[in-house]
Amino acid sequence: MSGSRVLAMGHYQPARVLTNDELAGMVDTSDEWIRSRVGIRTRRVADAAETVDVMAAEAATKALATSGLAPDEIDLVLVATCTAVDRSPNTAARVAARLGLGAPAVMDVNVVCAGFTHALATADHAIRAGAARNALVVGVEKFTDVVDWTDRSTCVLVGDGAGAAVVTASPEPGIGPVVWGSVPTMGHAVRIEGTPSRFAQEGQAVYRWATTQLPPIARQVCERAGVAPEELAAVVLHQANLRIIEPVARRIGAVNAVIATDVTESGNTSAASIPLALSKLVERREVAPGAPVLLFGFGGNLSYGGQVIRCP
Repeated sequence: MSGSRVLAMGHYQPARVLTNDELAGMVDTSDEWIRSRVGIRTRRVADAAETVDVMAAEAATKALATSGLAPDEIDLVLVATCTAVDRSPNTAARVAARLGLGAPAVMDVNVVCAGFTHALATADHAIRAGAARNALVVGVEKFTDVVDWTDRSTCVLVGDGAGAAVVTASPEPGIGPVVWGSVPTMGHAVRIEGTPSRFAQEGQAVYRWATTQLPPIARQVCERAGVAPEELAAVVLHQANLRIIEPVARRIGAVNAVIATDVTESGNTSAASIPLALSKLVERREVAPGAPVLLFGFGGNLSYGGQVIRCP
């Protein structure tokens, strides 16, 4: 095999919907203020029983069910998350146990909002190297556990959920080369620190960096995949903020693409946002199977990473 491809997608979101009007009763904000600044209308909030590994397993179960693979055929599990509470067993091991997998390699990947694209690239590399044949890649966050509900600048942003992909070996590569990196000197701009851990960010700095520095990097992703931006069928950026998604997509030049805007109903779900949004596009059949889709994550650590995949 000379590459890998995404075989199936799945996602999970908690049932509880938190609206902007409800938030306005908790902090000094309003529906108009939130929509005008970040474009979010609602977000999902997990309950105590919906832990990170539970949500990840739910999304993974759906992806595996539509993949045609048996659980014991998965030999690698990668979970992208920055909100898991426990260090060991890691989330990937707990997901493998919940799904009854055989003896897969299990690793968590913490690259915050760019976690899923980093994990997807890692799975692709492992399969290309012959270290795995079938991988389960999950992005999952319970961000409402680490937000300060008295801080209106951050509590309006976040939501909980999970998205998963089954990746398999393929004679024709369906996952393009990754372009990834970071800006270590600006790592402080997005933080989850302290005891208890709390999310904080320098919103204006992140906005300027994302809208000015990321479009040329995203175009480089397309170039490495041999796909012109105007050939893209969909663009799935990290669902951080509608005021970032729209100008970045426009500057990439993806004039014929469906632009994922799941942030409006799900909020910022960090590492879960890309697979969650992509899974919904696939479920609604908004992108044709085999069509080129740009995935591009960015955020915490001021890390970024992206690749062009063929839609499952």
